[in-house]
Amino acid sequence: MSPAPFKILIVGPSWVGDMVMAQSLFIALKALRPDAIIDVLSLASTAALLKRMPEVNQTIAMPVSHGVFGLKTRLKIGRSLQVSKYNQAIVLPNSWKSALIPWFAKIPIRTGWKGEARYGLLNDLRILNKTFLPLMVQRFVSLAYSAKQAHIAPRYPFPKMIAEQVNSNLPSLQAKKKRLILCPGAEFGPAKQWPASSYAEVAKLLLDRGWQVLILGSEADNETGAALVNAVSAEQQSEVHNLCGKTQLEDAIDLLATADAVVSNDSGLMHITAALQTPLVAIYGPTSPNFTPPLSNNAQLVQLEVECGPCFQRTCPEQHHKCMKEISGAMVIPLIEKQLLGTPR
Repeated sequence: MSPAPFKILIVGPSWVGDMVMAQSLFIALKALRPDAIIDVLSLASTAALLKRMPEVNQTIAMPVSHGVFGLKTRLKIGRSLQVSKYNQAIVLPNSWKSALIPWFAKIPIRTGWKGEARYGLLNDLRILNKTFLPLMVQRFVSLAYSAKQAHIAPRYPFPKMIAEQVNSNLPSLQAKKKRLILCPGAEFGPAKQWPASSYAEVAKLLLDRGWQVLILGSEADNETGAALVNAVSAEQQSEVHNLCGKTQLEDAIDLLATADAVVSNDSGLMHITAALQTPLVAIYGPTSPNFTPPLSNNAQLVQLEVECGPCFQRTCPEQHHKCMKEISGAMVIPLIEKQLLGTPR
């Protein structure tokens, strides 16, 4: 009789980009234990990502919103998971409350970084050395290994999400045209957003060359998308499709996989693009690629050195937004021309 497979519960991060990077952990776990069963506790906002990660067995819905304590709900979920008899839990968020469900579920090995002094809740507690593990993906992947190996900075596999055929209910798009996708939004805050006028500068050049342009984002980005459409000529507008707020996350994944080039702020859509290995130009301002870079071999980065950055603030504390406004379309276009134009899809 063969031994039962090793069952792992992952308490997933709340942000889209972080969940994409968590796939590197899932891949590492499968490399160590090919028969491992990986289930992920996830908010509804990130569940669609997990369906495109072949390492994940199932998604368990987390009905408590990000930032909400929800003790009774966490207790109920934890008790319901006791029957699953997980061998290990790996808790990716650093909050105290995020470690409650594995504790309530009586999972024997509960792994994670110390975070908010989670003594007892986690019994495989790791102390983070940020200098030794500067990247978020390294911190995730390190948890796949035993504490005895914590002195070795792990190699990390790139995420590799699986796209499907684009939803036929989306607006009709000309498949034979080269496709530029722009991702001008950022849930983190406006400081991470490259101006719509700069995105339009890039769009105009490629529209003149016969490309089509798609704009992806949430409903909150619809105004930015509309401004971008209005910034191009009337003749070009028929080839610019503002899909902000008109797609589900799974639709965005599938569309990003069809692009010949993507230009994006540091955002969840940027990390999805990288995980699809789609040619990408990523624009950084108040955040740093030294912490959360796009995990891809064909991503180009743009960031200015400014005296006040990177500040990691949601809004510009200096009120000038220099780190983004001084990045021109002329700085981005050569990267597309050199690295991305003509790339077969």
